[in-house]
Amino acid sequence: MIAIRGLTKRFGDQVVLDALDLDLAEGRVTALMGPNGSGKTTLARLLLGLAVPDAGEIRGLDDRRLAAVFQEDRLCEQLTAARNVRLVLARTTDPSAVDDALRLAGLDGDTLVKPVRELSGGQRRRVAIVRALMADADLLVLDEPFKGLDSEAKTLVMSYVRERCAGRTTLLITHDPAEAEWFGVRPIELTRQK
Repeated sequence: MIAIRGLTKRFGDQVVLDALDLDLAEGRVTALMGPNGSGKTTLARLLLGLAVPDAGEIRGLDDRRLAAVFQEDRLCEQLTAARNVRLVLARTTDPSAVDDALRLAGLDGDTLVKPVRELSGGQRRRVAIVRALMADADLLVLDEPFKGLDSEAKTLVMSYVRERCAGRTTLLITHDPAEAEWFGVRPIELTRQK
């Protein structure tokens, strides 16, 4: 289990997280919701080691391999979808496994051979999701992973993500309660600090 205790983060005079206590159950999805400014992305950055808390601690991260889907896709623009995914994989990974994963997320044909800069926003989003989920990670942090997907793509990708997250410790940050319901979890609500 990952135990978050008394976690506090400030930006200047603004307190974003104020003595937050939260447990991320081992091998399960934890859904986190809340209004803009309530600290959801800040918590993700703290878990990933991209920011340092002002107080409190996160226990249970030692020796964990981490992967994330950020709100921005953060892809290498000149590389194809498959090459972007291969960046996080062992060199011995079978290339057909990458192509298969991209197809399961609804990408095929020309989308597999074009540089990602030529793909649509929804296609790029799927590449970012596949890349994170194929990484050999013990903790997945998914920060609004389904934003920008149309309803048909969203259903397909959510099924893919649910299958790939099974048995993995996952933090799902979302604004949509239906997404948490899709994963069979009740969301934890953060509130914006005054």
